[in-house]
Amino acid sequence: MLTRRNFMISTAALFSAPITGAAWAGPVSDSSKWSAWDAQVTPANYDPGTTNPWGFHPRFLPQTVKANPGLTPGDIHVDAVARYLYHIRGDGTAMRYGVAIARGNLYEPGTYTIRRKAKWPTWTPTAAMIERDPQDYAKYADGMNGGPTNPLGSRALYLFSGNRDTYLRIHGSPHPRSIGGRASSGCVRMVMAHINDLYEHVETGSTVHLHAPEA
Repeated sequence: MLTRRNFMISTAALFSAPITGAAWAGPVSDSSKWSAWDAQVTPANYDPGTTNPWGFHPRFLPQTVKANPGLTPGDIHVDAVARYLYHIRGDGTAMRYGVAIARGNLYEPGTYTIRRKAKWPTWTPTAAMIERDPQDYAKYADGMNGGPTNPLGSRALYLFSGNRDTYLRIHGSPHPRSIGGRASSGCVRMVMAHINDLYEHVETGSTVHLHAPEA
């Protein structure tokens, strides 16, 4: 006869032992590979102003330009019409890079703060992305490891509104031919070799202005 005491002992024996190796830790980025990945996405004899194996218009290559008066050094401005990102310097100039912006109404103009930076970040699509494009994103619902094929590429700047993560990013892209267009699901895309340079000059706490695509 199975008494309550026997049942409690039996169930304890069956279920009290911890299950090892079953917990999912999420996507990872192997830091031991970062240097090799950086070399992989940086063209040979790379010169930012002239190297263009991606074949987009030369105007999207990095250039030093004169900044408009009154802009705050360290800030980032994204011109959604011309598809430029400007990083304001303290000497009256700015570094200008070509970018791709979000398609359709997914681009979200506004003023944001960079609260986090990451090298070779992992990526997990949002629930809205999976619902909108399940054929593209559902298979990555548990996340994707960092690496050259990851949608966030080699570097990511995480945009917050106050303390709220907006899930908007400025990031490298494994699709550099999209630069100059409208291609992403909300983020600002850059060539990986270009954002690798920008990343080193951007501080957390900096302000990002995503200007509207139309006046």
